[in-house]
Amino acid sequence: MFINKLNQLYKPERILYYRETDKEEVKTLYAGEMPKDMDKLSGAFGTYDYPGIFYLSSLGKPVIGIEYRPDDERIDYPDYLESVVLNEAFFYSIEIDNDYDADADSIREIFKKIAANDDAHRVFSDLSIMDNPDIFSVFARGGKIRILYEANLDSDRAICIINEKVDEFSKEQLYKMALFDPITGHFNWNHLVPFLEIPQDAGINDYAFAHFDIKEFRVINEVYGHIAANNVLLNIVKAMNEADFIYTSARCHNDNFAMLIKDMPIEETIEKLEAFFDKLSRLMEDPSYRIYYRCGIVPMQRAMFAGNRVADAGKLAQALGTGHNRTDIVVYTDEMHDDILWGNYIKAYMDTAIENDEFMVYLQPKFDIAREKIKGAEALIRWNYKGKQFLPPYRFIPFFEKDGSIGKVDDIVLKKVCEAFAKWKKEGKALHPISVNLSRNRLYDVHLIEHLKGIVDSYGVDHSLIDFELTESATYDDKDHMLEVLRELRQNGFAISMDDFGTGYSSLSLLTEMPLDTLKIDKSFVDRVGTEDESEKDIVVIRHIISLAKELKFTCLAEGAEQKRQVDRLRELGCEVIQGYYYSKPIPLKEYEEKYL
Repeated sequence: MFINKLNQLYKPERILYYRETDKEEVKTLYAGEMPKDMDKLSGAFGTYDYPGIFYLSSLGKPVIGIEYRPDDERIDYPDYLESVVLNEAFFYSIEIDNDYDADADSIREIFKKIAANDDAHRVFSDLSIMDNPDIFSVFARGGKIRILYEANLDSDRAICIINEKVDEFSKEQLYKMALFDPITGHFNWNHLVPFLEIPQDAGINDYAFAHFDIKEFRVINEVYGHIAANNVLLNIVKAMNEADFIYTSARCHNDNFAMLIKDMPIEETIEKLEAFFDKLSRLMEDPSYRIYYRCGIVPMQRAMFAGNRVADAGKLAQALGTGHNRTDIVVYTDEMHDDILWGNYIKAYMDTAIENDEFMVYLQPKFDIAREKIKGAEALIRWNYKGKQFLPPYRFIPFFEKDGSIGKVDDIVLKKVCEAFAKWKKEGKALHPISVNLSRNRLYDVHLIEHLKGIVDSYGVDHSLIDFELTESATYDDKDHMLEVLRELRQNGFAISMDDFGTGYSSLSLLTEMPLDTLKIDKSFVDRVGTEDESEKDIVVIRHIISLAKELKFTCLAEGAEQKRQVDRLRELGCEVIQGYYYSKPIPLKEYEEKYL
């Protein structure tokens, strides 16, 4: 039987509402089937937990019940059940598989064994498992049984901190609390900072810096328990203390560690770290489970000049370690450094740029290739940076997406498009739909629909003229919510397009649910069409995408056609609309108006 040791917890005074139960009902509950009369109480306001089986010494028999906060007029208490007031208490919590026959005697045996090997030490308190507790309880959920067993509070150091009783601590205790990690006993970040500020005090002339964390550490905590997770942390500390290339190190927070290491050629540094992490890749509790790491290295030239800000660089490189089922070691570069400075600057400058009207909208026409007539356009953002140079989107869009300010850019595009529509409508010009980008992180704004409608309606623009585009990869952040937002946009008369189809991981079942008007084939599929590099496989894929779009009643648009033979080949394959340099590159609003309206 595998025991997942969870945590030690506190429960205040509460009321247990309960009724009698029998062995058969207990087995049914352990199997995950909650009795209906108790299930309806699950999640009710004021409950502390799910319904479970409670063993109280005062009752002398197991009962099924649920705990409520007492004396709250807002709570609808189940007064048709028996009740008893439970005193405040501390509990030791574990989780086991639900195929175990967890009766009172077997539960006592489990905790008797745990008590012999675990002192339930916590950062600011110490507990000990009771020999004969007044209460323990069992809860079944998700194929697991969670057991709470009453414990004694042996030591309470938290009260001294809560009540600011500094005199209760010795200098040594305060020193350890300030500079040492309470879980591993190793140095914390505060202890490492002096080495970064004045390394010569430690006899260190130069150093490189490494910052790393454990991939999927949350899984270890949840599946194997915090005791197993703590053992992983302790093994890392032991390895850092024994490594001959590490000057000093620290556990920064959670599963994050930092190290000052000897300056070596970067290939040697990576080799040393690969061997270091490989020794730490096995979980003691389950040798078949592989542990992987993300590590950012800051070479000596950058680390020395960064001083106590070096962690920012290390964490930036570390964050780029996104591979699956492998340890990633990423070296911090000057380009990353420049990107940080540039990203921070333009984010700070953005509002000024908006005030100065530096952001401009270009339109790239879309053509109906059967009739060779304009079908509409896509709005693209350009930045006339300080009126001196035009920045391409890749120089600013990724930074705005990262910090969430991309919504301001989307709004600028939408407003300028609507402003142009209002002008053209007043002048009696022909109006063709224009697509605008809808960034993925905006899908979670609860006021998004009203906000977008407000902009469009303020210019008196017909909703059917606005086509919102989202990239294929954006659809997998939260499928259900994304579909709800798209359906509501569609219900309000807006059109919906999926951009870059084929570059992400869309499932065919998702396409059947999405309220799309247009499916845009990515340029990467179009590049080889009609050229010497065209292959039968390329044609098969494109033909099936076009066929799929038509059968689902979507308009099929191909992006990136630059030559006549590409357009002719796509027309043969049944594509309806082209957006590419063959017809037009992105052009300013005024030029679009003059050429096509």
